[in-house]
Amino acid sequence: MPVAALLTKLFRKPYRSVDPQQAAALIAHGAVLLDVREPAEWRAGHAPQARHIPLGQLADRLTEVPADRPVITVCRSGARSRQAAALLARQGRQVHDLTGGLHAWAGTGMPLQAKGGRPGRLT
Repeated sequence: MPVAALLTKLFRKPYRSVDPQQAAALIAHGAVLLDVREPAEWRAGHAPQARHIPLGQLADRLTEVPADRPVITVCRSGARSRQAAALLARQGRQVHDLTGGLHAWAGTGMPLQAKGGRPGRLT
């Protein structure tokens, strides 16, 4: 195998990156939006349709992530969700990462909600 092809294979992401509009389209077709932020961040504001499993708990809670549907990982800005996407991809899941995280999501006018359905905010 040529060196360039080997390097590409070694360093290729095992998941796709999507923008907020692509994520919304995937969600509309059954994908799960998985928020991997910490509980206090989640309580302040999250996407209305998201499920919550903090990154530090994800490896122990994989059974809570549907294996039969695409998963979109999201955090505040994208660093933690990339880690979550890589973990899920290694488990054989079809996974996407929301580029720019909830900052990008909210920046495109997508809603955030807090406990009780109140308008949410990013912390």
